[in-house]
Amino acid sequence: MSSYTIDDLRKDVAEGRIDTVLACQVDMQGRLMGKRFQAEYFVESAWKETHSCNYLIATDMEMETVSGYKATSWEKGYGDYTMKPDLATLRRIPWLEGTALVLCDMLDHHTHEEVAHSPRAILKKQVKRLEDMGMKAYMASELEFFLFDQSYEAAQASGYRNLKLVSAYNEDYHIFQTTKEEEVMRAIRTGLQGAGIPVENSKGEASAGQEEINVRYADALAMADRHAIIKNGCKEIAWSKGKAITFLAKWNYNAAGSSSHIHQSLWSLEEKPLFFDHTGKYGMSPLMHNYVAGLLSHASEITYFLAPYINSYKRFMAGTFAPTKAIWSKDNRTAGYRLCGEETKGIRIECRVGGSDLNPYLAFAALLAAGIDGIDNKLELEAPFVGDAYGGKGVREIPRTLRAATTEMTESAMLRKAFGDDVVDHYTRAAEWEQEEYDRRITDWEVARGFERA
Repeated sequence: MSSYTIDDLRKDVAEGRIDTVLACQVDMQGRLMGKRFQAEYFVESAWKETHSCNYLIATDMEMETVSGYKATSWEKGYGDYTMKPDLATLRRIPWLEGTALVLCDMLDHHTHEEVAHSPRAILKKQVKRLEDMGMKAYMASELEFFLFDQSYEAAQASGYRNLKLVSAYNEDYHIFQTTKEEEVMRAIRTGLQGAGIPVENSKGEASAGQEEINVRYADALAMADRHAIIKNGCKEIAWSKGKAITFLAKWNYNAAGSSSHIHQSLWSLEEKPLFFDHTGKYGMSPLMHNYVAGLLSHASEITYFLAPYINSYKRFMAGTFAPTKAIWSKDNRTAGYRLCGEETKGIRIECRVGGSDLNPYLAFAALLAAGIDGIDNKLELEAPFVGDAYGGKGVREIPRTLRAATTEMTESAMLRKAFGDDVVDHYTRAAEWEQEEYDRRITDWEVARGFERA
C-alpha cells in the first residue's frame, strides 16, 4: 500500500507539483494500459472511475483483436469495462515530470462486478481464499533484464541485430562493471524508491549486460502491483537515457536467460510465520510441507502462468541457472523450487521456474492456487532432491514447450476449481493464439540453415 493519498494528490495539484495522473490497468501481458488524465479533472471526478475498451484484456503482444474469446469479440461489439482506481496504489512517479500513477481494477460496465479474467482480479480471488483460511501470503519477485547501449528506436531500426550490450563480459556481482552502468541503475533504484517501492539492491547478473533489481517482500497483491510498475519504470528510465532494456526471457542463444524468481511464504493475519516450525526438519512446518507439495503436484499445470510465450521455453537449458526439473531442494539453484531461510522465521520457498516475461498477478495466483490445494488436501511432500538436478533421472520435468504447458493448464481440474472455467478457457485461447502465430512464422534460423542447403 502506498502512503500517498488522494488528499496528498489534491494538494500537489493545487500547488502545481502534479499536472498528470496515469490511470492504469494491467493487461494479460502484465503491461500498464490506460489514460493520462489532466490532474485537475482526475481529482475532481475520475478518481472514482473511468472506462476503457474491453479488448484490452483479450489482445496479444501486438494488440491484435484475437478471435475465439468468449468474453469479447466483434460480434459483441467490443464495449467498455469500468476502470476503478484503487487509491491504495496511488503514488508519485519521480522519473516523469509532474506525474502520479494509480492502478485500476476492471469492472463489468453493467454489473460493476470485477472482470473475472482480469489479472488483478485473478490474484485477488486467491488472496481472498487465503484470508478465509486465516492466512496471507508474502511474496518477492526478483527481476532480471538486459541493458543495451542503443535506444529502443535504434534497436528496432537495426532489426534487433548487432545490438551493443552495456558490458562486454559476464558481470555477475561485478562492482567495477556495474559502476559503468550506474547512471541508469541508480536512476532506477532511486526512482522506484521515490515511487514508494522499497528497493533492496541492484546487481550485475550472469551474462554480459545483464542486471537484477530486488525490492522488499510484500503481501501478494502489493508485490504484484510493484512488479508491474517496476517493469514499466525500468523501461521508461532507460529510454529517457537513450538506452534500452529487454525483459525477454531468452534474448540470445549465447546469453543466459532472464528470470523472475518468486519467493513465497504464508503468515497468519496476526503476522505469525506459518512456514516456520523450530521442531521441524529444516525448520519447515507441516503447513509448509503441504504447500510445497501442492506446488510440485501441480507444477506442470501452472507452468503456463510462469512461462507464457514461445520464447519462455528457450530459457530452460541445463547449466544456465534456469531449471529444467520441477523438484525441490535445499538451497540448490539447479532445482525448480529452492528452500531458502532454513531454520529461521524467514523460511520460504523460491520458485525458479518463471521468466522475466511473466505476468506477476497470474504467476502469483497460480502458485497460491497450487499451494492452497496442497494444504486443503494435506498432500505429502516428497524428499528433497540432492545434487545436480540437471542430471536427475526419473524426476518431474518442466514442460519443454508452450504447447505442452497449454495442454496441462487446460486439463487442470485444480486451476478450473480455483480460477473458474471461463478464466482458464480465456488464457487457453491466449496460449493457443501465441502458438498459432509462431507456427506460421519463418525464422532467421530456418532461412540461414536451409536457404542454400535445403
